[in-house]
Amino acid sequence: MYAAMKSAEDKMEPVLKTFRTQVLYLKHNLNARAIGSLKGTSVSIGNDVTDLVQSIDGSMQEADKLIASLSTDDNS
Repeated sequence: MYAAMKSAEDKMEPVLKTFRTQVLYLKHNLNARAIGSLKGTSVSIGNDVTDLVQSIDGSMQEADKLIASLSTDDNS
């Protein structure tokens, strides 16, 4: 029985080594895909941030106009 168990153990290591290699390959492949998919996402986020900054700038200009109109009304 011990000999049979030892034989089975000896056969497991090559299988486990192949399995570990495949897992490592999958990790790298999935990481590369994930990073690749983030490139498009980062462009989209960048565009969204640009739009937001432009919107904030527009709001600030409107607020400045309102403040300026209030100031001229007070001076009248």
